[in-house]
Amino acid sequence: MKSYTIRRPFLIPLGILLLQTLLLFAIVIAQGQPKSKAIILGILFVPVAGLFVESFFRRIVVAADAVISYRPFRQKRLAYDEITAVDTIQVKKRVFMTVSTEEHFVIISNAYADFPALVRELLEKVPPATISEDTAKMAEDPPLKSSDIYSCWFGVALLAIIMILQFVK
Repeated sequence: MKSYTIRRPFLIPLGILLLQTLLLFAIVIAQGQPKSKAIILGILFVPVAGLFVESFFRRIVVAADAVISYRPFRQKRLAYDEITAVDTIQVKKRVFMTVSTEEHFVIISNAYADFPALVRELLEKVPPATISEDTAKMAEDPPLKSSDIYSCWFGVALLAIIMILQFVK
């Protein structure tokens, strides 16, 4: 049984971005700046915090008899013998692999660490007849995506500049 989590190189800048948002919120309040700035930062904080929590606790377990998806406050378990389809949608370097049964499905993206190993291990265990042609083709050379990591680091740099500008007036 192997567990796969969201890539740490994505979670690290996302966590820093979350802390920076809180710090900038505290700076705006401490300096007595307009409430509109605090409101904007509060609005920014909610989705960043939600994305961080969801990403931090999300994992996929490829067990001997089932694939299990863990998310905050919920989990899905799909037994291999109940799987009816494994399909893939690929947009540039972004991959979404759907594992379905008659009643449930799990979507696995290439945001997971060691995605090629995850795909290999999963496809070895599901019934071969359920694997689509697109999925088999993608599994030969699963794409790795890093633009989300760069975007997070860009956000970190941008908030760092904004924080510096709060003290340079």
